Amino acid sequence: MAQRFKNVYQFKITLKDSKPPIWRRIQVPESYSFWDLHVAIQDAMGWMDYHLHLFTIPSAGSPGYIEIGIPEGNEYLKSVQEKIKDYISLEHPKLTYRYDFGDDWVHSVVLEKILPREPQQEYPLCVAGRMACPPEDCGGIDEYYRSMDILKDPQNEEFDFIADWFGKDYDPKQFDPRKIVFDDPSERRKMSGL
Repeated sequence: MAQRFKNVYQFKITLKDSKPPIWRRIQVPESYSFWDLHVAIQDAMGWMDYHLHLFTIPSAGSPGYIEIGIPEGNEYLKSVQEKIKDYISLEHPKLTYRYDFGDDWVHSVVLEKILPREPQQEYPLCVAGRMACPPEDCGGIDEYYRSMDILKDPQNEEFDFIADWFGKDYDPKQFDPRKIVFDDPSERRKMSGL
Protein backbone atom coordinates (compact mmCIF):
# COMPACT_ATOMS: atom_id res chain seq x y z
CA MET A 1 0.00 0.00 0.00
CA ALA A 2 1.47 3.36 -1.05
CA GLN A 3 1.81 5.77 1.84
CA ARG A 4 1.49 9.47 0.95
CA PHE A 5 2.47 11.77 3.78
CA LYS A 6 5.40 13.96 4.81
CA ASN A 7 5.30 13.71 8.60
CA VAL A 8 4.61 11.18 11.32
CA TYR A 9 2.93 11.76 14.66
CA GLN A 10 4.63 10.17 17.65
CA PHE A 11 2.18 9.24 20.39
CA LYS A 12 2.67 7.83 23.86
CA ILE A 13 -0.25 5.64 24.91
CA THR A 14 -0.55 4.77 28.60
CA LEU A 15 -3.15 2.47 30.13
CA LYS A 16 -4.68 4.54 32.93
CA ASP A 17 -4.39 3.25 36.50
CA SER A 18 -1.69 0.74 35.52
CA LYS A 19 1.15 0.50 38.03
CA PRO A 20 3.86 0.23 36.89
CA PRO A 21 2.61 2.00 33.77
CA ILE A 22 1.71 -0.13 30.77
CA TRP A 23 2.59 2.05 27.80
CA ARG A 24 3.54 2.16 24.13
CA ARG A 25 5.21 4.77 21.93
CA ILE A 26 4.07 4.62 18.31
CA GLN A 27 4.64 6.62 15.15
CA VAL A 28 1.80 6.91 12.64
CA PRO A 29 1.28 8.82 9.38
CA GLU A 30 -0.14 12.33 9.75
CA SER A 31 -2.76 11.30 7.17
CA TYR A 32 -4.31 8.75 9.53
CA SER A 33 -7.98 8.78 10.43
CA PHE A 34 -9.08 8.04 13.97
CA TRP A 35 -10.04 4.54 12.77
CA ASP A 36 -6.45 4.03 11.59
CA LEU A 37 -5.12 5.29 14.93
CA HIS A 38 -7.53 2.96 16.75
CA VAL A 39 -6.16 -0.03 14.80
CA ALA A 40 -2.56 1.02 15.53
CA ILE A 41 -3.30 1.36 19.26
CA GLN A 42 -5.02 -2.03 19.30
CA ASP A 43 -2.04 -3.71 17.65
CA ALA A 44 0.60 -1.92 19.74
CA MET A 45 -1.16 -2.58 23.05
CA GLY A 46 -2.04 -6.18 22.22
CA TRP A 47 -5.83 -5.84 22.25
CA MET A 48 -7.90 -8.03 19.92
CA ASP A 49 -10.34 -5.35 18.66
CA TYR A 50 -13.41 -7.27 19.86
CA HIS A 51 -15.16 -4.26 21.38
CA LEU A 52 -16.28 -0.68 20.77
CA HIS A 53 -13.94 2.28 21.11
CA LEU A 54 -14.17 6.02 21.65
CA PHE A 55 -11.72 8.92 21.43
CA THR A 56 -12.43 11.94 23.63
CA ILE A 57 -10.65 15.17 22.75
CA PRO A 58 -10.80 18.42 24.73
CA SER A 59 -12.30 21.18 22.57
CA ALA A 60 -9.67 23.73 21.54
CA GLY A 61 -10.52 27.19 22.86
CA SER A 62 -13.83 26.23 24.47
CA PRO A 63 -15.09 24.10 27.35
CA GLY A 64 -16.29 20.62 26.55
CA TYR A 65 -14.96 17.86 24.37
CA ILE A 66 -15.36 16.08 21.03
CA GLU A 67 -16.13 12.36 20.82
CA ILE A 68 -15.02 10.27 17.84
CA GLY A 69 -15.44 6.53 17.58
CA ILE A 70 -17.52 3.41 17.29
CA PRO A 71 -20.47 3.21 17.89
CA GLU A 72 -21.07 5.75 15.17
CA GLY A 73 -24.37 7.12 16.35
CA ASN A 74 -25.62 10.68 16.17
CA GLU A 75 -23.68 11.60 19.30
CA TYR A 76 -20.23 10.62 17.92
CA LEU A 77 -18.22 11.73 14.93
CA LYS A 78 -17.24 8.82 12.70
CA SER A 79 -13.73 7.53 13.34
CA VAL A 80 -13.37 6.37 9.74
CA GLN A 81 -13.96 9.90 8.40
CA GLU A 82 -12.19 12.18 10.87
CA LYS A 83 -8.44 12.84 10.42
CA ILE A 84 -6.13 13.05 13.44
CA LYS A 85 -4.32 16.11 12.05
CA ASP A 86 -7.60 18.06 12.13
CA TYR A 87 -7.94 17.63 15.91
CA ILE A 88 -4.51 16.96 17.39
CA SER A 89 -1.52 19.29 17.40
CA LEU A 90 1.47 20.09 19.58
CA GLU A 91 -0.63 22.92 21.04
CA HIS A 92 -3.47 20.46 21.79
CA PRO A 93 -1.66 17.14 22.24
CA LYS A 94 -3.87 15.18 24.66
CA LEU A 95 -6.81 12.88 24.15
CA THR A 96 -8.33 9.81 25.76
CA TYR A 97 -8.91 6.45 24.07
CA ARG A 98 -11.49 4.17 25.66
CA TYR A 99 -11.76 0.53 24.61
CA ASP A 100 -14.33 -2.09 25.68
CA PHE A 101 -17.10 -0.21 27.48
CA GLY A 102 -17.59 -3.19 29.82
CA ASP A 103 -14.02 -3.70 31.05
CA ASP A 104 -13.47 0.03 30.41
CA TRP A 105 -9.83 0.17 29.39
CA VAL A 106 -8.98 3.89 29.39
CA HIS A 107 -5.78 5.09 27.74
CA SER A 108 -4.09 8.46 27.92
CA VAL A 109 -2.84 9.39 24.43
CA VAL A 110 -0.33 12.23 24.09
CA LEU A 111 1.22 13.59 20.91
CA GLU A 112 4.91 13.90 21.81
CA LYS A 113 6.43 14.99 18.50
CA ILE A 114 5.79 15.54 14.83
CA LEU A 115 8.70 14.09 12.88
CA PRO A 116 9.65 14.00 9.21
CA ARG A 117 8.89 10.71 7.55
CA GLU A 118 11.90 8.42 7.13
CA PRO A 119 11.86 7.49 3.42
CA GLN A 120 12.54 3.75 3.81
CA GLN A 121 10.55 3.23 7.02
CA GLU A 122 7.17 1.50 7.05
CA TYR A 123 4.53 3.08 9.26
CA PRO A 124 2.95 2.66 11.76
CA LEU A 125 5.88 1.77 13.95
CA CYS A 126 6.16 0.88 17.64
CA VAL A 127 9.41 2.37 18.93
CA ALA A 128 9.14 1.62 22.66
CA GLY A 129 6.91 0.36 25.43
CA ARG A 130 6.76 -1.35 28.77
CA MET A 131 4.81 -4.19 30.35
CA ALA A 132 2.48 -6.71 28.73
CA CYS A 133 -1.08 -5.74 27.92
CA PRO A 134 -3.76 -7.34 30.12
CA PRO A 135 -5.62 -10.16 28.37
CA GLU A 136 -8.84 -9.32 26.58
CA ASP A 137 -12.04 -9.61 28.66
CA CYS A 138 -10.25 -10.10 31.99
CA GLY A 139 -12.57 -7.68 33.81
CA GLY A 140 -10.83 -4.29 33.76
CA ILE A 141 -7.78 -2.90 35.51
CA ASP A 142 -8.81 -3.77 39.09
CA GLU A 143 -9.71 -7.35 38.16
CA TYR A 144 -6.47 -7.63 36.20
CA TYR A 145 -4.40 -6.78 39.29
CA ARG A 146 -6.49 -9.14 41.43
CA SER A 147 -5.71 -11.88 38.91
CA MET A 148 -2.00 -11.01 39.06
CA ASP A 149 -2.12 -11.48 42.84
CA ILE A 150 -3.81 -14.86 42.40
CA LEU A 151 -1.10 -15.98 39.96
CA LYS A 152 1.51 -15.33 42.66
CA ASP A 153 -0.18 -17.89 44.93
CA PRO A 154 -0.50 -21.42 43.47
CA GLN A 155 -2.45 -22.41 46.60
CA ASN A 156 -5.24 -19.96 45.79
CA GLU A 157 -8.45 -21.79 44.81
CA GLU A 158 -8.75 -19.62 41.67
CA PHE A 159 -5.14 -20.17 40.56
CA ASP A 160 -5.84 -22.88 37.96
CA PHE A 161 -8.73 -20.96 36.41
CA ILE A 162 -6.74 -17.71 36.14
CA ALA A 163 -3.63 -19.53 34.87
CA ASP A 164 -5.74 -21.16 32.13
CA TRP A 165 -7.43 -17.85 31.28
CA PHE A 166 -4.18 -15.88 31.01
CA GLY A 167 -2.16 -18.71 29.47
CA LYS A 168 0.87 -20.44 30.90
CA ASP A 169 3.28 -18.14 29.04
CA TYR A 170 1.76 -14.85 30.19
CA ASP A 171 4.40 -12.60 31.76
CA PRO A 172 3.11 -9.16 32.86
CA LYS A 173 6.61 -7.68 32.60
CA GLN A 174 7.27 -8.87 29.06
CA PHE A 175 7.09 -6.50 26.09
CA ASP A 176 9.21 -6.25 22.93
CA PRO A 177 8.34 -3.47 20.46
CA ARG A 178 10.13 -5.39 17.68
CA LYS A 179 7.44 -8.08 17.86
CA ILE A 180 4.55 -5.72 17.15
CA VAL A 181 2.85 -6.43 13.83
CA PHE A 182 0.46 -3.78 12.54
CA ASP A 183 -2.60 -4.70 10.49
CA ASP A 184 -3.70 -2.69 7.47
CA PRO A 185 -6.50 -0.45 8.85
CA SER A 186 -8.50 -0.68 5.62
CA GLU A 187 -8.43 -4.49 5.79
CA ARG A 188 -9.51 -4.42 9.43
CA ARG A 189 -12.32 -2.04 8.46
CA LYS A 190 -13.57 -4.48 5.82
CA MET A 191 -13.47 -7.32 8.35
CA SER A 192 -15.48 -5.14 10.78
CA GLY A 193 -18.11 -4.40 8.14
CA LEU A 194 -17.69 -0.63 8.45
